[in-house]
Amino acid sequence: MELSPNHKLRYLRPRITEVCSTDAFNSKLSIKNETAATCNPQPNIRNPQHTTRTPQPTTRNMQHTTYNTHPATRTPQPETRNSQPATRNPDLCYAVNLGCMDYKAAWKLQTEIVSARVKGIIDTDIILFLEHPAVFTLGRRGGRDHLLVSEEFLKTSGIPIVQVERGGHITFHGPGQLVAYPIVNLRARSIGVVDFVTALEDIMLATVQTWGIEAERNPANRGIWVGNNKLGSIGLAIRKGISFHGLALNVNIDLAPFSWIQPCGLEGVCMTSIQQELGRELSMDDVCTVVKRQFESVLNLNLTATSFSDLQQQLQN
Repeated sequence: MELSPNHKLRYLRPRITEVCSTDAFNSKLSIKNETAATCNPQPNIRNPQHTTRTPQPTTRNMQHTTYNTHPATRTPQPETRNSQPATRNPDLCYAVNLGCMDYKAAWKLQTEIVSARVKGIIDTDIILFLEHPAVFTLGRRGGRDHLLVSEEFLKTSGIPIVQVERGGHITFHGPGQLVAYPIVNLRARSIGVVDFVTALEDIMLATVQTWGIEAERNPANRGIWVGNNKLGSIGLAIRKGISFHGLALNVNIDLAPFSWIQPCGLEGVCMTSIQQELGRELSMDDVCTVVKRQFESVLNLNLTATSFSDLQQQLQN
């Protein structure tokens, strides 16, 4: 069937109208693009969630750090257990009170005890506690040149001078001075001479501390000091590992004879006493009791009282 041109025009018009409506098409396309554009930000909103989760492994790792601290607190325990074997029972030691004994007689007694210890006749350490009548003694270093008075003056005073084998220079002994002669086998006890001297200082320091006296050591000379005044002296001798002579602590002693000498060979040094520091006299028995207690504490001893007669019997065996 043949169509007229007008009919063709009417037939094609709707299709031309549909194809040529580009404005509507572009409008629809723009709307779709805008819709797609508004949907794109959603993944960006989800991404921060992963950022907030990342610190979680860090907090978990810190838990392991706190667990590791437990073994460190347990390590010191073996140290406290190891300290127990260091303690041991005190060693038996005889304590002999001799009262006031002549210096030469006490010196002879010491040498007899040392000889008996060397020969094995006596197998126990012994400490002699005593006082001496007035006497000046000279050590191995001598000391007559440290006399500040003439020997004629000393003779008229009735105070003898005795040379002995102990260490040190000139010193004075007299009533009111507590003397202790520890006759101790240092070799058997594995004690060095310097350590033993230090122990004797400790004994005197602790003793005077009982009465509130703050004494101290002095590098110028072994012993104990209150300021520039010497309160206690030490002079030792060692024979085949066994000590004798010992310490002298000024309690109530007359200090005047010390001014006649340069004590221990030191210039400008004065002596003092417990009585002078406290301004009152003390019982020699009380001081001796404290000294014995300190011997036990410092040297780990068990002091057992023995009479002079029992000691003499042992020496005769």
